[in-house]
Amino acid sequence: MKSEIQAPQLGVPAARFSQQLSSTRRGARLARLLAVQQLADWGWARDSETVQTAALLVAELATNAVTHGRVPGRNFLLSLVVTRQPGETTTLRIEVADCGGERPPVPLKPESTAEHGRGLLLVEALAVRWGADPRPPSGKTVWAELCVIGGPAG
Repeated sequence: MKSEIQAPQLGVPAARFSQQLSSTRRGARLARLLAVQQLADWGWARDSETVQTAALLVAELATNAVTHGRVPGRNFLLSLVVTRQPGETTTLRIEVADCGGERPPVPLKPESTAEHGRGLLLVEALAVRWGADPRPPSGKTVWAELCVIGGPAG
């Protein structure tokens, strides 16, 4: 019996938000606040698990961008993409692009007394999938995805 290989059905992008922000601690904080506001504007409850998890992911990815991917005078880019998959699954993809492409992100196991270094471990634990892609001519985009049933209200 011959079987045919079919291309996977890709979801239909339902909504997209992008904003450039300064590569500063203030920019990272603003990224989290803007993400929560945008998700609320799209119909998710601010206190929902989806919004709270997304806010934490944005905070970690944006903090890494301003800490490890910062290039003086260059911004980072926050993008949120909602994609509806066949079968009522909704994917929320969070992307943070920075200009520091020489160091790909790698989750580290810090010393138990270390005050920093657990951000990507949190991303790895909370996201369904995450990764990094090169961003020519220099830089990278680090992304994380959340899958939720049904998506935002409305």
